[in-house]
Amino acid sequence: MKRRAKVLLATAAAVAVASATAFFALPAGAETATFTVTNSWNSGYQGQVTVSNESSSAINTWKVELTLPSGTTVGQAWSSSMSVAGNTYTFTPAGWNATIAGGAATSFGFIVNGTGRPTSCLVNGKACTGLGVPTSPSATGSPSATASPSSSPSASRSSSPSATASPSSSPSASRTSSPSASPSVTPSVTQPPAGTTPVAINGQLKVCGTKLCNAQGAAVQLKGMSTHGLQWFPSCYTDSSLDVLANEWNADLFRISMYVQEGGYETNPSGFTSQVNNLVEKATARGLYALIDFHTLTPGDPNYNLERAKTFFREVSAKHASKNNVIYEIANEPNGVSWAQIKSYAEQVIPVIRTNDPDAVVIVGSRGWSSLGVSEGSTSSEIVSNPVNAANIMYAFHFYAASHKDNYRAEVEKAAASIPLFVTEFGSVDYTGGGAVDTASTNTWLDLLDRLKISYANWTFSDASEGSAALKPGTCNAGSFSGTGSLTESGALIRNRIRA
Repeated sequence: MKRRAKVLLATAAAVAVASATAFFALPAGAETATFTVTNSWNSGYQGQVTVSNESSSAINTWKVELTLPSGTTVGQAWSSSMSVAGNTYTFTPAGWNATIAGGAATSFGFIVNGTGRPTSCLVNGKACTGLGVPTSPSATGSPSATASPSSSPSASRSSSPSATASPSSSPSASRTSSPSASPSVTPSVTQPPAGTTPVAINGQLKVCGTKLCNAQGAAVQLKGMSTHGLQWFPSCYTDSSLDVLANEWNADLFRISMYVQEGGYETNPSGFTSQVNNLVEKATARGLYALIDFHTLTPGDPNYNLERAKTFFREVSAKHASKNNVIYEIANEPNGVSWAQIKSYAEQVIPVIRTNDPDAVVIVGSRGWSSLGVSEGSTSSEIVSNPVNAANIMYAFHFYAASHKDNYRAEVEKAAASIPLFVTEFGSVDYTGGGAVDTASTNTWLDLLDRLKISYANWTFSDASEGSAALKPGTCNAGSFSGTGSLTESGALIRNRIRA
């Protein structure tokens, strides 16, 4: 199954990023804690606390208590559980990060509404010291732009120092990027990136908490399209068609779906690898993010293709290691297999990619055809309680609007509070890829993803004879992709949502 997506920049602060750091030391052999402001805007900032264990024995749990001045509050936090009493915010482990081995550390982050920095700190009940951080964002400097909250979705490709930006908790944001500061005590302001493409504006993506973030640390939402099987529709993915996706659809993302079975990679590994590499280059030339999809479906156990996956990802990650626009999806739709088996596969494939490309975001498929387990009677709790042991990763979720409705949406809303999600495939029709377009359910889904800032790719940018295809039959051979005359009902609906 395949779906499509478009890039929607989340809030970038239009003021400089401050990197004010305070170090709180406890007696020798105990914990230490480091507070850092990682992003700042006129009405708030993003903070991070790193708890370190400088002893030789493991710490079995930890608790950080931060007291903020009146009028300053914490709006959300990640990689921790948070409670509040008055002006004191207590952070405890998320579960997976409770134990800190000797010489190791763990971090959590949070968004603060207001400009006041912490006035006191406790780590495991012991007083912290050295809270020498600025109490006003004026210490960070400010360019001419102003930052203001915004709830209206926009998708401007313009990039200008005078453009306004909204804080990253806003449900939508424009493509306009903000200046940022380098991480030093004396902040310096950099100008917005040159160019107006999604990659020029956002740069190397990374996972921050439960969000996908750009190089400046602002949450982003990518929207775009997925190919169909490369073995069936090669004429759909040409310079002309990608020009239309980039310039008329205003897409941010191009998902390259390479089937492994069904006449795909296993029949000609070098040929399909070359085809994927060529499409990555086409996406790169247009400033689009390229999502490389190792499209496994049957059999459903990704371990069946483990050695093929290692070979493929070793080759493509080496080829594209110097690029900042490549995302890796290592198993499309695991099914009929336990989460433990999927996790084991991921923990063997991810190091292969990391050897060549340590910075790229990697997406791991979930149980039940990447339904977070819902389609097989499970829930996302199995992932939350036993996450993949790797950094900078996200988890895939797939849906087809006519088949997957409220119970699936409820699971996504719940899961998104704990783990980073990426809808790497969705359709406007039923789960077969066919049937009538369910406009109401599709819009409900996309409204939810926009609100949660979850990126997505629509299945499918092809002229297949099925309801999910965006193009009318015969379009690809004709080679005419521009305008709306060649679009199906699904194509017109998704194009409008991406361009909105």
